[in-house]
Amino acid sequence: MLNKYARAFFTRVLTPFAAFLLRRGVSPDAVTLIGTAGVMAGALVFFPRGEFFWGTIVITLFVFSDLVDGNMARQAGISSRWGAFLDSTLDRVADGAIFGGFALWYAGQGDDNALCAVAIFCLASGQVVSYTKARGEAIGLPVAVNGLVERAERLVISLVAAGLAGLHAFGVPGIQVLLPIALWIVAVGSLVTLIQRVVTVRRESAEADAQAAGEAGA
Repeated sequence: MLNKYARAFFTRVLTPFAAFLLRRGVSPDAVTLIGTAGVMAGALVFFPRGEFFWGTIVITLFVFSDLVDGNMARQAGISSRWGAFLDSTLDRVADGAIFGGFALWYAGQGDDNALCAVAIFCLASGQVVSYTKARGEAIGLPVAVNGLVERAERLVISLVAAGLAGLHAFGVPGIQVLLPIALWIVAVGSLVTLIQRVVTVRRESAEADAQAAGEAGA
């Protein structure tokens, strides 16, 4: 949902920066690796200690590498299957670190087992949502559905809420409640999206099987 519009906007904004990196001899793969490392550091260093504001700032600075590396590859004319594979794989690692950081906070100083479980569900469901589309496409199906909550929505909802919740440390009262609310929204939205994709793959596979059977009997 957000991917369609947000990517187009930030691609235009970040194009000059991507060109600058290329002129300095930086490779798209290096940007992918550095960006993932930055996101992991922001999530696993700050979030487990409850420093949500600063963790979100660090993550936000590095999360745009997901747009910069692809932009660089297109400008340089070096887009490749390897680059796409690396980018997609490390996206999953970064997502896992973010929700893992939330889970570590609630398992430790946050002292809330229910929210720890919700964060873990967000982590797992996000991975499975991505897998269902990749696996469906791998067996030759179009998987013609995006779903309610994709990666962009998961990141925006959770990081905006975390950043605002972090303002509690600066004296803003009651705002820390936004993070639990966001995690529940992401969990429910991810479940709905997973169901949407599973239903779509089931329908498309039945249609493909019926078509193959019809062609075999013709």
